Amino acid sequence: MGKGMVDISEKPVVFRRATAAGRITLKSATVEAIKKGEIRKGDPVMAARIAAIEGVKKTPEMMAFCHPIPIDSVEVDFDLRDDGVEVKVTAAAWAKTGVEMEALIGVANALNTIWDMTKYLEKDKAGQYPVTRISDIRVVEKVKIAGEK
Repeated sequence: MGKGMVDISEKPVVFRRATAAGRITLKSATVEAIKKGEIRKGDPVMAARIAAIEGVKKTPEMMAFCHPIPIDSVEVDFDLRDDGVEVKVTAAAWAKTGVEMEALIGVANALNTIWDMTKYLEKDKAGQYPVTRISDIRVVEKVKIAGEK
């Protein structure tokens, strides 16, 4: 049984990239309000982009067994659909271990930020969220390329 972080001291530094994606289901009226710039707290896409990047950078602080790795780049893409928002986060680094967890945390942070900024439009009369759902968070691609930086 493991007792802590995995020893990666003997692993070579290689290029690693991971892309994760997920979605938040919203009322169509909420998506329209996002598109029109009518959300009270500001632009959820801009805020979610920042939240995703911060999540990627702070993953080792939130997940006990993740190694801190030097993140070289983060890309965040949004697809506003009639029934919600799809978020895709790609993290890349030259490192001894992968960046999948960083990409997953980035997606989760982005989706939770969108929920937070739009929740007042999503609640029903009882204060519940009958439509709103975060789902399908997954790694969609992982790349590892040996070679020198």
